[in-house]
Amino acid sequence: ERILLTGATGFLGSHLLESFISDGFEVSILKRSTSQTFRIDFLVDQYESYNIDEKNLKEIFEEVKPDIVVHTACSYGRNNETTFEVLETNLIFALELLKESEVNHVRTFINTDTLLPKNINEYSLSKAQFREWLEIKSKNIQVVNLRLEHIYGPKDDDSKFVPWLLNKMICEEGSIKLTSGIQKRDFIYITDLVAVYLLIINKANNINQIKMNEVN
Repeated sequence: ERILLTGATGFLGSHLLESFISDGFEVSILKRSTSQTFRIDFLVDQYESYNIDEKNLKEIFEEVKPDIVVHTACSYGRNNETTFEVLETNLIFALELLKESEVNHVRTFINTDTLLPKNINEYSLSKAQFREWLEIKSKNIQVVNLRLEHIYGPKDDDSKFVPWLLNKMICEEGSIKLTSGIQKRDFIYITDLVAVYLLIINKANNINQIKMNEVN
């Protein structure tokens, strides 16, 4: 089967790419020409790569003819992105990806969502807006929506909570500024999450094709 993967140069996407290739899938990835590829360079001869700022999605879908789309690309708005830039990645691009998936008869569209409440920031709001579109479009294409929170493991960004905290401990800092710890948070190790994606792909034929399915 052919998988089209977005966000393959990121933390989650790079682990998914390695696992998909190891499991024998034909994988194509979407990225920007400016994307940092250090996480996946060792796999460079084992996947097809398309730069979305150089080739339009319609042409890519016609060439790849994917059976499954796994969408992990997103903008958190942490690098001074404008509101429009966050929306362009998390909503506009995602809608274009969903449209091409529907037109090209993709079997399963797996979306990577967030458990954050929608009104916390621009990121969570834009992700919630796309989730609402998925609900509308799920009558035309099989959709599985994974709502995630804290993923951790090798190759993560040092700015993320778990690696940031571990680095503080390794450096033996006298005090670490944290909250009182009363929030409820869901942590999942990266290899456990990758196993969830693989399980969904392998069991997709047994998933209700009509209503959008969510995995929290």
